[in-house]
Order: sequence, then C-alpha cells, then structure tokens
Amino acid sequence: MKKLLCAALVGALMTTYSAVAADFSKKPYGPVYDNAITENVVGKVNIHPVSYTVDGIRVAANVYTPSGYDPKKSYPAIVVAHPNGGVKEQVAGLFAEKLAGMGYITVAADARYQGASGGEPRHTDKPANRIEDINGMVDYIRTYPGVNANEIGALGICGGGGYTLGAAQKDPRIKAVATISMFNSGRVRRNGFQDSQVDTIQQRLAQAAEARTFEKEGDVRLVGAMNITDEQAKKLPFALYRDGFFIDVLRNPVCFNVLSA
Repeated sequence: MKKLLCAALVGALMTTYSAVAADFSKKPYGPVYDNAITENVVGKVNIHPVSYTVDGIRVAANVYTPSGYDPKKSYPAIVVAHPNGGVKEQVAGLFAEKLAGMGYITVAADARYQGASGGEPRHTDKPANRIEDINGMVDYIRTYPGVNANEIGALGICGGGGYTLGAAQKDPRIKAVATISMFNSGRVRRNGFQDSQVDTIQQRLAQAAEARTFEKEGDVRLVGAMNITDEQAKKLPFALYRDGFFIDVLRNPVCFNVLSA
C-alpha cells in the first residue's frame, strides 16, 4: 500500500500543478479547478456528494470513484485533507479526482465549522478538530461500497498535512501517509512562524488558557484579525503572510480562534 500510494502521488503531482482555476459557475458539483467533473459518465471517474456526522456535527464531503467502478470489487482508498482555509472543491478535490483516476476510491471533506460542513462558530480551525475530521473521513470511507478497509491511505495538503500526521499517529487504520507542502500547525502555533516567537511561548499559552476559560462562559475570544492597511501589510516580516494578505484577506478579512495556540 505504501509503495502504491507514493507512486500514485508522484503521478498526481506531475499532472496536477499544471491545472488552473476555472469558471466554477458552470460546475454543478462545485470543484473550481480546470477540467473538473461537470457530469458523471459511465466508465469514467465519478463524483458523489455525501454527508455524515463527526461528533454529532454534519460533514459535507465528495467521494470520487475510479473509472469502471464496481461496488462488488475491492479498491484501496485515500482520504484527502484540505489546507487551512481551504475547502474540498479546491486543491483537495483536485488531488482526490486525480488519485481516483489511478484506481483509488477517494474522499475530500470540508472540515467541521468550515465550508459546507456544520458547526459554530464558523471558520474555527482547532488542531484537535481537524485531526478528528481526518479520522472521521476514515470512519466513513472504510464502509463505502468497494473499499478495502485494510488498504486506506491519507494525503494531507499544507495545514492538512500536519493534521494528517497527527491523525495517523493515533489511527492504525491509516496504512500510508503522504503530505504536500506540509505546514506544521503545532510548531507554528507554539514557536511562531519560522520560530519567530519562541520567547513568548509561555505568554501565548497563558492567553490560550484564558481563552478556554472565557469560551466555557460563552465568550469566544478571537485574535489575528487582518484588518490592516496596505502599508502595514508591506511590512509583514514573512512573504507567505504578506502575499496571502494581498491575495485573499483584502477581499475577505478573517480571524483566528486564539485556542489554536
């Protein structure tokens, strides 16, 4: 399974990075990447919108089945975790579709509190939740018709990569793991981006503990609102955050739950 997954990922990488964003208004299943599935055709990779629950919260997901899929046959499966701030219709769905084209049954799901999945408050991204979301994908896909429950792998992208490693550590049902541009959310929240906040770890842990106390009392504390000027954005010390601000945040300001620390 490990060799097969690695070989599949190499092939997917070679064909995926050439894809570009496309007009998603004509895509009934939601995927926004170029050449995404617009209709299910017999004999080709098909997409199946599904839903299930994780800890009582509804999860919206897409299952991709390979060409010539026969539910009576046995297929290996791969769960695909999207990046922080991403949804299943973007890069996670693209990789899920490419891997399905290589013979895998795959699933890409919106994390709870995000995308089309349920949960309040919206846009919450807690590492413990994201890890459990990946284990929840395994719960679901292992019983999908045709899936060999003994051959399940996991692919995590960016932030989803770090969470996937966390999920695999406690879930022996995941037989192989691969990541793409993995972002270690635990280390970044603890040490700061590129270890830039090591001197304030105890201070931020105290803030996180205080935030937990307030949250239990019904007062959710948010930090990190990117409501800054262009000049302030230009002075951000890291290109990743600086470029990300100009690309996305100017259109859609966001906050992060302080408990992510």
